[in-house]
Amino acid sequence: MDQEPLNLQPASPFGSNIDLAENPEPRVPCCLILDVSGSMEGDPINQLNAGLQSFKMDLESDPLAIKRVEVMIVSFGDRVNVLTDFQTVDHFTPPVLSAAGLTPMGQAVSIAMEKMGRRKEEYKQNGVAYYRPWIFLITDGAPNDTGWEDAALRAKQEDAKKSFAMFCVGVQGANMEVLRKFTNRDPLLLDGLRFRDLFLWLSRSMKSVSRSTPGENVPLTDPTAPKGWASV
Repeated sequence: MDQEPLNLQPASPFGSNIDLAENPEPRVPCCLILDVSGSMEGDPINQLNAGLQSFKMDLESDPLAIKRVEVMIVSFGDRVNVLTDFQTVDHFTPPVLSAAGLTPMGQAVSIAMEKMGRRKEEYKQNGVAYYRPWIFLITDGAPNDTGWEDAALRAKQEDAKKSFAMFCVGVQGANMEVLRKFTNRDPLLLDGLRFRDLFLWLSRSMKSVSRSTPGENVPLTDPTAPKGWASV
């Protein structure tokens, strides 16, 4: 079945060269690719929305993260939407997600990689240092768009080249074997609907990275440790 056309929102001035000139701090780019297909309707999408709010609030508690962490959100359901372009935390407003449609995951990943590549070029053109970007894919299903295998292969290749770090999280019902095709890491299975814990872990990881020197290895809390939010 053909997918709906992509809905690419106009770029925000806070994800632009103007912002880079006004704020030359090194950037920690993070792209969230979120499944909003029909199977996420009800409690899953509500908990996902609550998790995004926690993500924003926790990042706001760190003065350095506010200046350095940039967030982009790509959703996929009835279509692929770039809901927010890269924005620093002080300008980032979590969107309110609703669930509908199929699972064009391959298209979403392709768009995210393209946008990430463009943003990195903007950093370079403006002399702004940046940390290794993160792409965080969350889904409760499997892709059903044409050509998703090519997007998955490219994601693994770019991850291996350290163009970005690709993380995949499966919500109950996700095809974990398919998710393994998108990443060189073991995909993580969310414990129930603990989106808030997931996003708190992500925000605290971003804060740790933002306090480091670009290129430095930063140890992260194991999300699969006892009382963690995920399992492999």
